[in-house]
Formats: sequence, C-alpha cells, structure tokens
Amino acid sequence: MTLPPHVSVVIPVYNEQAVLPALFDRLYPALDALGVSYEVIFVNDGSKDQSARLLADQFHARPEVTRVVLFNGNFGQHRAILAGFEYSRGERVVTLDADLQNPPEDIGLLLAEMDAGHDYVGSIRRQRNDSWWRHVASRAMNRLRERITHIKMTDQGCMMRAYSRRIIDTINRCNELYTFIPALAYQFAQNPTEVVVGHEERFAGESKYSLYSLIRLNFDLMTGFSVVPLQVFSLIGTLVSLLSGVLVVYLGGRRLILGPEEGGLFTLFAIAFLLIGLALFGIGLLGEYIGRIYQEVRQRPRYVIDAVLEQSPAPESPQP
Repeated sequence: MTLPPHVSVVIPVYNEQAVLPALFDRLYPALDALGVSYEVIFVNDGSKDQSARLLADQFHARPEVTRVVLFNGNFGQHRAILAGFEYSRGERVVTLDADLQNPPEDIGLLLAEMDAGHDYVGSIRRQRNDSWWRHVASRAMNRLRERITHIKMTDQGCMMRAYSRRIIDTINRCNELYTFIPALAYQFAQNPTEVVVGHEERFAGESKYSLYSLIRLNFDLMTGFSVVPLQVFSLIGTLVSLLSGVLVVYLGGRRLILGPEEGGLFTLFAIAFLLIGLALFGIGLLGEYIGRIYQEVRQRPRYVIDAVLEQSPAPESPQP
C-alpha cells in the first residue's frame, strides 16, 4: 500500500501560461530540497489560454509527484482550492498562487511552524508590492473583518498557507458554496500561527482580482461568518426610528405653536433622503444574506471536473 505524501501543494491556475514555466522551474527544486515526500496538485479553473496544455506537459514530465484537475469552466479561485483539498492526500496541505508573488522557496518556513506543533499556519507578506489603493483597502477591510467576525488574520490577501490533515478533512465536510477558506480553517484550528513570507512582483500577466472581486470577497467573509451586520443595522434602525419619532413630535409642536414654516422644507428633504438611504442599505444587506440562502438551497455542485491527470497506482503484488 502506497503511503500518503508528507505534503500536498495545491495551486489554482487561471490563464497563467506566461507564468507556469517559471513556476515549474522554481517550485519543484524548492520541494525537492525539503527532503520529504510531496505531491503538487494543479487545478485548472477553466483557463482560456494554453495553461491546460502546459499543465498536461508538466504532468507527463513529473507524473510521480504531479496531479492535474481540469475544470470544464471557470468556478473561481476558492472553489479550485476546495477541489485541490478534495484530491489532496498529504498529511499537510499548502496552498500557493501560481503568479509567483509568494516564493515557493518559503514553503519550508510554513512546514517548520507545523513541525513546532501548529495545525494552521497563515502568512504575512514581508513587503507588499501592490498599488497604494490595495494597501489602503486591505488594511481597512482587515480591521472591519476582525471586529465583525473575531477572526484574526494579519494579511488575509496572502493565499500561501499551510493546513493540517485534520483541518482539511473538516473543510471537506463543509458543503457551503461561498466561503473564505483561511477564515474557515482559523475557526477549526486549535493552535494557529502566522509566519512572514516574501512577496515579489507578479512574474507576468495581471491580477485576476478586480476591485469588485475584492469587495465581493469581503462580503462573503463577513456575511458567511457573522450576523453582526444584521444586528448592527437592526440597532441603527431602532435608533433612527426613535430619533424620527422625537423629530415628528418636535416639528408637530412647532407647527402648533409657531404656525406653518417654510424654512424647514429642505431640512425635511435631507432627513427623508437619509432615511431612504438607510432603508435601501438595509434592503441590500438583507438581500446579501437571502442571496446566500438561495444559492445554498439549490444544492448545485461547487464545480464540474472535466478530467483528472494522475498516475495510476501500482498494482499490489499477489500474496504467496
């Protein structure tokens, strides 16, 4: 019986043909230098370029340590990682982006922390080479997320992380469509930690995360792990209702005492617009939660796999 590898490296791939040759040249030597058994699981997330062909070529070059999962469409980075988790066999699982912004040579740093007894190892980018608006947006969302969900991640945007087999098996039992994997793992971890890793400029191509994608990711994080946004809005609604009641009484008193007034018309308009804005925000917030419920109750598959490239296990020798 073949023993499971010591570590599985899961890498989602989407339109990365310009990066993959350099990734292969750095990843496999870095893993060979660790001196442990490993497997690399590439998940092609419906790439429209030559990424699938390059992954197939790499599988044929290193079939003993390479597995390729091919989606039949684009399902998103997180679902690609979840598929990699499903197919992983290692005692420890490391996730890595294909863009080489996090050096594969730092995988050993994460494994060393796991050797020290940690079951989940997050990462912090040593020197971020992103645009200024991504710095600002990331810091703001990190603070907001920590206050709402009580999940402490210094750098939630870095996907270079290590997970124990127990955490991976627990994540695989979760069936939710929309989640944030590092936050989910943090909830299941008993002894989490973080380690500082390198951060380089993207080797080639461009980021697949737009501003809208980042906003959507944080909505998934906050609405998927907390009902605090609903509770806060309920408190705001209660407070606004009380203040509105006080205002109505005040304006009614002025009407009775001073008579009709024209000067307060624009003030009433401003108050009305404020209340309408709050109502629309609340409807949108409720829609976010209801939309998540709608997606879950349909019970559609997270992804559809077109093919899996892997080496067939060696047949067991007959017993004498």
